[in-house]
Amino acid sequence: MSPRRTPVDTAVTAPRAGATHRVHLTAAGVSLVLDVTDGRIPAIVHWGAALGASGGDGPTGTAREPGTAGEPGPSSRPAALGAAALDALCEAAVDVVPNNAVDVPVRLGIIPQQCDGWIGRPGLTGSRADGSGWAPRLVTRSLHLEGRPLTAPHVETGPARLRVDLADEDLGLAVALDIELLESGLLRLRAALTNTLETPYDLDELTLALPVPGDADELLDFAGRWGKERTPQRSRFTVGTHLRENRRGRTGADAAHVLHAARPGLGFRTGEAWAVHTAHSGNHRHLAEQINTGTRLLGGGELLLPGEVRLGAGEQYVGSWLYASYGAGLDDVAHRFHRHLRSRPHHVDPRRPVTLNVWEAVYFDHDLARLTDLADRAAALGVERYVLDDGWFGSRRDDTSGLGDWIVSADVWPDGLGPLIDHVRGLGMEFGLWFEPEMVNEDSDVARAHPEWIMAPAPDRIPLESRHQQVLNLSIPAAYAHVRDQMSALLETYDIDYLKWDHNRDLLEAATRATGRAAVHEQTLATYRLMDELKAAHPGLEIESCSSGGARVDLEILERTDRVWVSDCIDPLERQQMNRWTSQLIPLELMGSHIASGRSHSTGRLHTLGFRAATAVFGHLGIEWDLAAATEEELEELREWIAFYTSRRELLLTGDLVRADRGESALWVHGVVAADRGSAVFSLAAVGRSAESQHERLRFPGLDPAVTYRLRPVRIGPRPSGLTMPPWMTRAADEDGLLVPGAALTHSGLAAPLLDPEQALLIDISRAPMH
Repeated sequence: MSPRRTPVDTAVTAPRAGATHRVHLTAAGVSLVLDVTDGRIPAIVHWGAALGASGGDGPTGTAREPGTAGEPGPSSRPAALGAAALDALCEAAVDVVPNNAVDVPVRLGIIPQQCDGWIGRPGLTGSRADGSGWAPRLVTRSLHLEGRPLTAPHVETGPARLRVDLADEDLGLAVALDIELLESGLLRLRAALTNTLETPYDLDELTLALPVPGDADELLDFAGRWGKERTPQRSRFTVGTHLRENRRGRTGADAAHVLHAARPGLGFRTGEAWAVHTAHSGNHRHLAEQINTGTRLLGGGELLLPGEVRLGAGEQYVGSWLYASYGAGLDDVAHRFHRHLRSRPHHVDPRRPVTLNVWEAVYFDHDLARLTDLADRAAALGVERYVLDDGWFGSRRDDTSGLGDWIVSADVWPDGLGPLIDHVRGLGMEFGLWFEPEMVNEDSDVARAHPEWIMAPAPDRIPLESRHQQVLNLSIPAAYAHVRDQMSALLETYDIDYLKWDHNRDLLEAATRATGRAAVHEQTLATYRLMDELKAAHPGLEIESCSSGGARVDLEILERTDRVWVSDCIDPLERQQMNRWTSQLIPLELMGSHIASGRSHSTGRLHTLGFRAATAVFGHLGIEWDLAAATEEELEELREWIAFYTSRRELLLTGDLVRADRGESALWVHGVVAADRGSAVFSLAAVGRSAESQHERLRFPGLDPAVTYRLRPVRIGPRPSGLTMPPWMTRAADEDGLLVPGAALTHSGLAAPLLDPEQALLIDISRAPMH
């Protein structure tokens, strides 16, 4: 490893003997209470529902630190607890000493340590060459709130960042621990480790942990595979470790995604849940652990391979952000992630351009006349962005050759890409281009010239091929420069608005070939650096994170990309599930959601255009279909769907996602409700057949019970197969909508229609004018 060399002042002033700090942060209905007793490592006493009565200035006795910009005022967040209540809360959380245990109460710090009596997984593991340094005793040396030294013993404030400087001076280790409660109520934590001795320190693991209640008995996370990403799985929270380690060198189609611990009764709208997400795009872990005392925690961090991080004197390793969301129901947990992402200054414009990607239309068969014809057809439908996929470069006529040679193929494009790009832009559309910068075919010019750039465990060994390709080691400066310079040359030559950035294989035996040293950590950082550099050099450039479909979906890659490709499977039945659960982490505007051809290329299923489109509009809409093969009737219906989407785009891509709890019902109900609850679009999707002849009533979560709404079924194209409408829906369809009290929609419910499997119906809802 070449760790970041960051100047670190380890000569901080230690707290006075016996110093204790108690900090209460609160935002958006969430409270975090931290206890630093006698300078020990910080422990979380409370992370969950907001504490304190709403309004007022609160009890006296605590220092009210200024909040961050945009912080809610006292009237909109809970009042301070006061010093006495904070002390009582922290002292009441100290456990008794059980039989056959250490003689003092065990302390679970944010970085769990054996020296505190913790017998579970330690947060920090590593050692020096002589075997020492493996059992640190980190203590608090200083605290800073929003960059200012924290001296008051009790502090209460709104959303803020707390920096805690920890050290074990005897072992030569210093940790800067950042704890930040964001305005959305989302919590995030990150630790940076510095070696303060002259001898190297080999870091094995730096994992952060958050306690969860002992009655959070249920775990929910995700599994999956290519073409079926983010499949939910539930289990009991029992003694031991639920460990989700990902060693693929990318986030993974089977990533935990978001790991939840919940009290019984967890649904979209019900049940308390605590959830974590490790924001890292390489090897990483999520874990849920319970020891035999009953103490439970959630945690996560980067997964380091042997020898990847060796810190020299003064060198620093910066860990991944661990995001943590508390909520009453899964929608509440998801909303905190969504609101954080939408609050970022660089978040995407919600007017996401309707996109045509030509992959499933032409695959590797690049022909200028055919591709310009597709552009003409797309522009006539209202498409706003055109993306040329794999096959435009080097000897890339199929997936066995040319990968890594980012030069326009003179055989296929004798006049370069200019004629196509000029045509596309002349039609008023943006232009996007496919790349796979981290990969290489062995049959390529770059691999023949520089076989040492291929990631491998030794000069005479090479990993198994996957999709006929190997991994190009971007941690080698010359390899990085090769890719950067070839991509930059294209971005400077052509008017390219958008990159589809793919990553089509796992990293096996991923090391620097000349030395055999594992290099997944450095490869991941180099990928971040390359994206950052290209974006800085080309303002306005957008990047899509694609990785065999949806195998690189995490909050760190989304700091530098503008959407993710949810899955290579565009079958709408599969996408109903994958879109539903991808949105547990990210909002719809960051999810590529396309209308494919009638027969799915990945499953072979046949679906109506109505079902395909009604599924795809809940995301960043696109098309992946040979439009030349579509009938005039299909094109006209597609044009109507695009017009519907663009007319509702701001609502769909800025509103709150809501998902109805319907047990085992095969009729799924979900929608998007505007922030002011004045309008909404809901989907009724039949994802299977029910054992009952009728569905339970429809309830529409997120609406205002005190308001009257007008409901209109969305009528585009042929009537959905098997649709039998209840009387209210018939009336709403025949007349100019139906007026229904909000309380009936949210509480009583409306009779449900009947639909054949794999059909969908949309309901447009708007607040009725007051008379």
